[in-house]
Amino acid sequence: MTSMEDTANTAIRHIAVLGFEKRFVPSQHYVYMFLVKWQDLSEKVVYRRFTEIYEFHKMLKEMFPIEAGDINPESRVIPHLQAPRWFDGQRAAENRQGALSEYLHALLGLPVKISRCPHVLSFFRVRPDDLKLPTDSQAKKPETYLIPKDGQGSAAHITGPLILQSYRAIATYEKSSPSEMAVATGDVVDVVEKSESGWWFCQTKATRGWVPASFLEPLDSPDEAEDPEPNYAGEPYVVIKGYAAVEEDEVSLSEGDAIEVIHKLLDGWKEDATGYFPSMYLQKAGQAPAPAPRPGRVRGAPPRRSTIRNAQSIHQRSRKRLSQEAYRRNSVRFLQQRRRPGPGGPAPGPAPSARSPQQAAPQTPPRPKPQPAVPPRPSAELILHRCSESTKRKLAPAT
Repeated sequence: MTSMEDTANTAIRHIAVLGFEKRFVPSQHYVYMFLVKWQDLSEKVVYRRFTEIYEFHKMLKEMFPIEAGDINPESRVIPHLQAPRWFDGQRAAENRQGALSEYLHALLGLPVKISRCPHVLSFFRVRPDDLKLPTDSQAKKPETYLIPKDGQGSAAHITGPLILQSYRAIATYEKSSPSEMAVATGDVVDVVEKSESGWWFCQTKATRGWVPASFLEPLDSPDEAEDPEPNYAGEPYVVIKGYAAVEEDEVSLSEGDAIEVIHKLLDGWKEDATGYFPSMYLQKAGQAPAPAPRPGRVRGAPPRRSTIRNAQSIHQRSRKRLSQEAYRRNSVRFLQQRRRPGPGGPAPGPAPSARSPQQAAPQTPPRPKPQPAVPPRPSAELILHRCSESTKRKLAPAT
């Protein structure tokens, strides 16, 4: 019988290779980590051995012999995948990541009868083992090797086990789906993947799963070092799912609205000059529209830090956060400076107090940049006078 989850996950949008783990139980082996993005906009992290991936590949070729080129090699569309060696060491595991990324990209680009067949979908669905870590001894904890954000995962760029960032839970969070992970106040977790949606994939010694970033704080400081600075020039986004404001500093928007984001926070919320809005309901302007999410299958917007009750931080000072008034004031100041003309120009008009779809700032045509003057060509005598002694000796016979 097909479950509701199986019915919802009818297509995979993207599969990213995050890296691999070196495990020691029951014996030393390597497991690749994949971030699977489904059609319903959910994201799952799965772990697979390369031997499993190769067996999956062989079965796929048996299911589609024509597309595998068994009948006519020129008809092959299924990508190639090199067979595993008798003994695969760490260097082989590192070097294989690029080939796996290319293979998965080509796999998802195949005709729908292949890329959405049950064999493909079932292989990349979450298994119970994906949510539960192996019980390793303290001396033999798994070593995690992640591909850098620039996507370069060769052996030259991955030289040792990556120390995952550790965060502490400031409050108790009860999970609402099997892919999430419950945490209690004071629990320390390792963060494997920081999703822009505000849901982070975390792990402890015994469990792993998604946790709202707002429930976590760094161990060394209350501030998140990776939080970007506000960009008051604004970045255009389109609302792909409507949201009704719950807090006073949030903004209600409808599907299809256009906004300018001035601050992206790692806890899954974006800020324009009128209020906060969930990142997972936004899409960069100009991108192809994402498939409509299926009701009941996608995790909702993560809670805001300010809405968490009984939060207990280990840091004496609170996290730095700009107030809504500060965002608005800085945005107005930026618009005034951008619209200010040069000397002798007309005086700027009043600047808007907020930048929303209903109150867009008037755009002034850009002033043409002055062209640099081309200096006159120096005379031959001047060139000869300024050149080096070596050049003078070379030119002496010619003169």
